Amino acid sequence: MSQSVDRFSSRVENYVKYRPGYPTAIVQLLQEECGLTADSIIADIGSGTGKLSEIFLANGNHVFGIEPNAGMRAAGETVLNRYSRFTSIEGTAEDTRLPDSTVDLITAGQAFHWFDPARAKAEAARVVTDGGWAALIWNDRKLQSSPFLEDYEALLLKYGTDYQDVRHDKAEAAIAEFFAPEVAKLEIFPNQQIFDFEGLCGRVLSSSYTPEPNQPSFRPMIEELELVFKKHQDEGRVVFDYDTKVFYALVPRQKTV
Repeated sequence: MSQSVDRFSSRVENYVKYRPGYPTAIVQLLQEECGLTADSIIADIGSGTGKLSEIFLANGNHVFGIEPNAGMRAAGETVLNRYSRFTSIEGTAEDTRLPDSTVDLITAGQAFHWFDPARAKAEAARVVTDGGWAALIWNDRKLQSSPFLEDYEALLLKYGTDYQDVRHDKAEAAIAEFFAPEVAKLEIFPNQQIFDFEGLCGRVLSSSYTPEPNQPSFRPMIEELELVFKKHQDEGRVVFDYDTKVFYALVPRQKTV
């Protein structure tokens, strides 16, 4: 756990600047499907720099941001300090530090793949109210939607330090067990970012699986990234397309692993 907690410590600034936010359509989906209201209390697990928490705070919700990494947590507190209904907590998916039956909705944005699924399931059952829901959310970069993204994926496969081991799509296999015996539904929303070369570099460096500046492969990676950018740029910009995936279901009432 400590390794996964610490791996973003040097990425915080780039994460704040260059990671995508989340479509506000997620709020409407959860209103229609999960009974979300402005009075619902939310635990955003792995809240990081606050990108997912913010769409619920803007909806009027009280959000407990549960984040184990000190740098990410501090950045989230800074970004969200204008929201009086945000409470920052040093905790994990497996130990949120919340009292029993505290929240109506558990969310996790770009985070569930770092959880211990069985222990997180037990903790979710403990802290959620009866009839409470969970929503596991990812901005899933499209790997083959454009020649640029195909070349970008090839670059990550070449230079990523442990890219294939930590890709979040591997976590989707654990989602069914996390929600069992409930069956999760899936809704997908389009999402997009547009970058100049500086922004593209920042986006690359926000990922925990890319080389850092003190590593030998860093400079070759940036040089190749520049070639990819020049090949595909249009008026000095490239486009990242995402599918924002929302897996949601009731949290099972049995409080067992």
